[in-house]
Amino acid sequence: MPTSDPPLSIGAVAERTGLAVSAVRYYEDEGLIDATRATSGHRRFRRSVIRRLSFIRTCQRLGYTLDEIRAHLSSLPAGRTPNERDWQRLATSFERDLATRISELQALQEKLAGCIGCGCLSLERCALWNPGDVAADFGSGPRWLMGDSRPRPH
Repeated sequence: MPTSDPPLSIGAVAERTGLAVSAVRYYEDEGLIDATRATSGHRRFRRSVIRRLSFIRTCQRLGYTLDEIRAHLSSLPAGRTPNERDWQRLATSFERDLATRISELQALQEKLAGCIGCGCLSLERCALWNPGDVAADFGSGPRWLMGDSRPRPH
C-alpha cells in the first residue's frame, strides 16, 4: 500500500464505519472487501474500504442481497476509491430498481385493498373473492396478491 494511504487496523475500520469488528471480518470472508496481512498476521485495510463498507450498508438498507451487492461492487475499481462517475452509474441503476419496486409495492397496496382492506376478515364473506376456493388451483399462498388473476364474478 502506498505510504500516503497508511493501512487501517480492523478496529479502526470498525470504529470509522460503525460496524462491529465481526461484521468487518464477515464482509471480508464474503469477498466484499479486501485486507492484507501484516507480518504479525493482523488484518490491514486501505482507507477506501470505509467507502465500500458504507456502500454495502446503504445497499442493504435499500434491500439488496449480498449477491446483488457483490455484483455491484465487482463493477467498481478494486485498486482505487470509486470516483463520482462510478457512483453516478450505480445511482442510475439503483433509481431504476427503486422505481420498479415502488411500482410493485403500489400494485400490492391496491390488491390489499380488495383483500384485507375490506375489513371483513371472515371466511364466509371472503368466499365472494374466492368462491369454492378456486385460488387453490393456482397453488399455495395468497394467489391474488402473488399476481394470479381472480376469476370475474358472473
